[in-house]
Amino acid sequence: MAAKRKKTPKPAPASYRQRDYRNLVSAGKLAAFHVQVRETDLHILATRDLTVEAEAAVLRYRAQLEGYLADHPTFLPALVPLPLDPLAPPLVKEMLWAGIAAEVGPMAAVAGAMAEFVGRDLLALAGVQEVSIENGGDIFLARQEACVVAIFAGTSPLSNRVGLRLPSARMPLGVCTSSGTVGHSLSFGTADAVTVLAASTSLADAAATRIGNVVHSGRDLDQALAVAQAIDGVQGVVVIKDEQLGAWGEVELVRLDA
Repeated sequence: MAAKRKKTPKPAPASYRQRDYRNLVSAGKLAAFHVQVRETDLHILATRDLTVEAEAAVLRYRAQLEGYLADHPTFLPALVPLPLDPLAPPLVKEMLWAGIAAEVGPMAAVAGAMAEFVGRDLLALAGVQEVSIENGGDIFLARQEACVVAIFAGTSPLSNRVGLRLPSARMPLGVCTSSGTVGHSLSFGTADAVTVLAASTSLADAAATRIGNVVHSGRDLDQALAVAQAIDGVQGVVVIKDEQLGAWGEVELVRLDA
């Protein structure tokens, strides 16, 4: 059998190169690769390079979402929960459910939903034991060893100085971060970072938005933690505003080197 020629990786687009925090991710023994289809921009670690399979999954789930948006024009701009739709495709059903649980519009869950749905498809492939997918700060994590996830909090002095240690027994796990000071996602608050842990990455994403909406100063941390506790399915949360940090739930904080 003739040996296959190794393909030269394509250079990442400019939008990807701007995400410098990805340079801090340690792949270890896993293959690291990047998949981008329009707004969906995934940084993936997996047992082997699954670029082709991941891109196919992204296209499949984007088709579900885009088809639904075309027929339901109120879905995209909704800032409040929309009713469950038994006829919606699976990705959209998950987003609707997460929006209801967190009391936000369904699009607040889109990045987490895409990460999890693609990640679970890759995990179902033969011989794939580990997958990590990061989509704009929202992570679907399925590893066989403990991981530490750093919390990027913009200009806060705590940014990349605090991390979460996550044992493998808790995975698969959603680890999602929302910010009112970093990135382009809509937030009605000014938290530097709200990081949420949940079994559902869609829920973690939507909940991070909901919790971040109430943070306007360091005095709001207690209220933010109370909001987190009221969302069924949230396992833990870390909220950072300027030099202040609040945490609740199943979180193991670790100090990171500057």
